[in-house]
Amino acid sequence: MSNTDPQLDPKSAETADLELSVIIPARNEQRSLPTCLASLLSQSEPGFLLGQQWELIIVNDDSTDDTRRIAAEAAATHEGVVLLDAPKLDLSSNGGFTGKNNACWAGVQAARGRFFLFTDADTTHETNDISRSLREADRHHAAMLSYSPRQVVTGFWQHAVMPLVFSELASVYPSKLVNDPVQRLAAANGQFLLVEREAYFAVGGHRAVGKNVLEDVALAENLKHGSHAIRFRYAPEAVSTRMYWTTSEMTEGWTKNFALLFPKPVALALWRVLDLLLFFGLPVAAFGLYWLQPWQRNVILLIWVRTLWRFYSRVARSNFPALDVAVSILGVPLFIYLLLRSVVHYRFKKNVTWKGRNYNTAA
Repeated sequence: MSNTDPQLDPKSAETADLELSVIIPARNEQRSLPTCLASLLSQSEPGFLLGQQWELIIVNDDSTDDTRRIAAEAAATHEGVVLLDAPKLDLSSNGGFTGKNNACWAGVQAARGRFFLFTDADTTHETNDISRSLREADRHHAAMLSYSPRQVVTGFWQHAVMPLVFSELASVYPSKLVNDPVQRLAAANGQFLLVEREAYFAVGGHRAVGKNVLEDVALAENLKHGSHAIRFRYAPEAVSTRMYWTTSEMTEGWTKNFALLFPKPVALALWRVLDLLLFFGLPVAAFGLYWLQPWQRNVILLIWVRTLWRFYSRVARSNFPALDVAVSILGVPLFIYLLLRSVVHYRFKKNVTWKGRNYNTAA
């Protein structure tokens, strides 16, 4: 199929002859895409079959690995699966788009669904989660429904750092406030983002947030501020994701996002420094200062216990397993480094790198 001009603005009512279009933007995803496709192609609830009620559009974003071949095989062997190639980016100016936004916008040009589900190639979908999500969106009258997936992590640093990240996200973007139409706070997770077609085009879709590297939150803000209802929640029963395969990938990914996700990243880093000082410094003081009276030592230990309770009760919001929560204190130094690294890239270097592309953040 030929490329589609990303500047076209399709009309929301012209081609909505299916219930849903699932759109996967994929750049160098040969490790993850086969599992993602298998989980989507196994969605088999009666009355909601691929090719009859929904379609699957894979947008190859200038991949240099086997991503396109994997997608082409799926398109050749399954009715309702479509492969597109995203238009080339003008990297000198980003062409008005980041790579992901460019791919998503290209995908909707060919999409025929009443709803769009944008999902990343690193996601795994549980059986029938597509039909259940549509029913949930309808039940809550939501123009956008977004799930935060169960996170699959590997290696010590991911086990230690990722709970810290998601506990802070849960604190900054509590679902209760995000889902409240009276509150201005908006959030979404691009790994699973279901949006009603007419509402999507009414706010300009991915073209309106084209240069934003945090496109999921930006799109949610546009919808909510445009008086469209949004719903966001943790949904481990529906979808899981393996965001990063290596520590270097995690470093690059959170460098791209932290300064945008957290309103005061430097202050957050300083609070985590205080966590470290109290966590390790208080017991050293209690037992190392030999001149302390017993009651003084007990007071210090009580403060330490309170520090433990405060830290771990906060990290428990991440929904990670207990062992990951327990070791998360050891990930605090790397978490602090990632926060400050992101700030440096946005405020001083004015650029971030993601999947081999360098994006100018000065604009």
